[in-house]
Amino acid sequence: QVTSFQGVAVRSLSTSSPHEHPEHGRLVYKGNLAKTVLGVRFFSYSTSIFNLFMMPYIMLKSGIGVESLLIQAAFYGVIGFFTFVTPITLHILTKGYVIRLYYKDEKDTYTAITYNAILAEKATVFHQKDVKIPDITKMFTTFYAKTKSMLVNPTLFPNPQDYNHLMGYDKSPLFKLEELEEGDERK
Repeated sequence: QVTSFQGVAVRSLSTSSPHEHPEHGRLVYKGNLAKTVLGVRFFSYSTSIFNLFMMPYIMLKSGIGVESLLIQAAFYGVIGFFTFVTPITLHILTKGYVIRLYYKDEKDTYTAITYNAILAEKATVFHQKDVKIPDITKMFTTFYAKTKSMLVNPTLFPNPQDYNHLMGYDKSPLFKLEELEEGDERK
């Protein structure tokens, strides 16, 4: 592959396709909300840190610092609640959002890339047999990998067979038989 960069030829010597990762395998899923999740969490963290540094200044300039202890406690409590609860809630809701999902054919393992509490990428490796589908549809959970809840959008899989294999739909003849029987009953 040769790319021209202001008259200079630059040659790329990549041996793998852009959808391959040497350690994790083939890219089978890419979440479309990854930048949004990162941006919202970063904004929440930054406003919380800003609040922590600005609170003493606001307290001194507003005059609340000389009022009763009860008013100070209530004010700090309300501000502290929003300073700490918002980032924690966002982390709990988005910690299972899968940014990228890789699959290794030879080992039948998946690697899910998510964000951890400090906004760094975290890799979770699991086998297809570790995937459990919740009995009741849960918000922010498509499946469990071992005990960790994961959220993916099935329509974002470029190849639907990859999603079917992940969820185990391609292996269960009993599932297909039940589906056929339900279809016959509806007719």
